[in-house]
Amino acid sequence: MQSNIQTFIGCDAEYSEASIIIFGAPFDGTTSFRPGTRFAAEHIRMDSYGLETYSPYLEKDLEDYHLMDIGNLDLPFGNAKRALKMIEEKATEIFSANKKSFLIGGEHLVSLGNITAAYQKYPNLKLLHFDAHADLRDDYMEEKLSHASVMRRAWDLLGDDNIYQFCIRSGTREEFQWAKKHTFLEKFNYDTLSERIESIGKGTPVYVTIDLDVFDPSVFPGTGTPEPGGIIFKDMMNIIKGLQGLNIVGGDVVELSPHYDASGVSTAVACKVMRELLLTMLK
Repeated sequence: MQSNIQTFIGCDAEYSEASIIIFGAPFDGTTSFRPGTRFAAEHIRMDSYGLETYSPYLEKDLEDYHLMDIGNLDLPFGNAKRALKMIEEKATEIFSANKKSFLIGGEHLVSLGNITAAYQKYPNLKLLHFDAHADLRDDYMEEKLSHASVMRRAWDLLGDDNIYQFCIRSGTREEFQWAKKHTFLEKFNYDTLSERIESIGKGTPVYVTIDLDVFDPSVFPGTGTPEPGGIIFKDMMNIIKGLQGLNIVGGDVVELSPHYDASGVSTAVACKVMRELLLTMLK
């Protein structure tokens, strides 16, 4: 693997020494409202240089570790199945080298390729999901592969009691009823997060997916499906701090649509969330 010309800040190590490999999945082929997440990764990389590599929240610095951003996959337009297979193959290559895989979306469906590869490496995988939407539909407009059904497809792999969902404030009645039997879903907030983390334990492999529309639109308007009633940035920092003791083997940030926020604030938020989550994954 060769490094990309423009990388996320502090993520330009050589592949052989890198513990986390970052790649972009610029796909929004099942977006149901406002498209544009295919442009997120490039905007995040460019705007990351408005940050420092040091996090005063976690008191850790990206420069003290080895991370590599290998750029974007060249994904086909309009073919979700093939795009997911390409993501899975790249992530499998990364996990097979005993590295951690971090994905920049793209719509939320792209997470499924990374999650699938993580599950193949770690059959006892737990999934932490932060989002405005439940994403538990069995299909959307008769399509099984959709950003509205990504957590349902993840459940197809992981099964009951392995998916933990927080801050969920949107979904069909059927999704919320289904979740009561099959996932741990907390509506509106993350009050039980510490309790769930304790139940997971420190050694269990964990995948963390953050759909950035988990934020209130007043904080993060640059997304395809804004949903009022979300968390603020301080909440996200509390969430990420709480994840530090976990064995996070993979993760992603998804659903930034940068063109819906001309101010650039949403992209800045995405960059900072990504920096903090990467540092949390590092030991």
